[in-house]
Amino acid sequence: MTIDAPGPWPTLPLAPWRGTRDALHMTSQLVGKTLVALCPPQNHWWHTALRVSSRGLASPTAVEGERTLDLQIDLVDHVLAVCSGGHTASLPLRPRSMRALLDEYQRLLRGAGVEVHLWPMPVEVPNPVPFDHDDAPREYDPEAAHRFWQVLRRCDAALRGLAREYVGKQSPVHFFWGSFDLAATRFSGRRAPERPGADRVTREAYSHEVISFGFWPGGVTQTGIAVDEPVLYAYASPTPPGFQDADVPAPARWDPTLGEFLLPYEAARTDPDPAARIREFCDAVYDAGATLGGWDRDLVERAPPAHGHDGSLHPEPDAAPH
Repeated sequence: MTIDAPGPWPTLPLAPWRGTRDALHMTSQLVGKTLVALCPPQNHWWHTALRVSSRGLASPTAVEGERTLDLQIDLVDHVLAVCSGGHTASLPLRPRSMRALLDEYQRLLRGAGVEVHLWPMPVEVPNPVPFDHDDAPREYDPEAAHRFWQVLRRCDAALRGLAREYVGKQSPVHFFWGSFDLAATRFSGRRAPERPGADRVTREAYSHEVISFGFWPGGVTQTGIAVDEPVLYAYASPTPPGFQDADVPAPARWDPTLGEFLLPYEAARTDPDPAARIREFCDAVYDAGATLGGWDRDLVERAPPAHGHDGSLHPEPDAAPH
């Protein structure tokens, strides 16, 4: 299988792979819960987030006693891989129940010398069923899972490209297993008002003012809001007055139920320059959020370089080496 073949961005309609999407969501939660149990806490839950890798979704390195642990949901060879103390093992990604997957995963960890208790309740999904009681069969379509990874790596690259002009605090591009989305977040530097009734996850995630961008393959939120297509999203928290009326280029739209701007992935995918379309969307939302929110933009932004973005570091044309 060719991993980095050039060509158009893949299509990813939700309906044909919804079962596989939900199975991958639960698989990613097993990995994420392992990180919660083993990794030292980091602000905004960054210690638990996954990243898009050259093969799928990979964990940061966790520590268990004197051992290190790396986990990867490999969407090329379709395995869940564990590497600990030089020991590498994996289990196949295939149709099975969550109870069966949990049992196999725990045996895999024990075989690698890792003993960890995992809270079995799924999070950020409607009507959760504990993994150790979930005997419903789960789908797994390798082709759809691989296509999802191809979309993730392209969106990951597009979101990474937003970072270069922002010098305030900002996150890496993360994959959050609770909400099953890719996200990049900018911070104003100011604390945010506390959200009444917020749980500890939300309090930590939104302790400071943010503007966040990302990709979500679609699905149903914890509160039952359904989005039946993959989307790029962008929002500000707290939401400044007038934000919903921002001039964001169509076909992006304000979704009042989510409190976010959404750009259909299909619109970005079919654009002559998908990454540029994503950047235009994110820049428009950021501009509105930062302006209406009164961010100190002189402090957190820098002007783009005059000669493009080739990733190189070299002296100015009239500079001589020493």
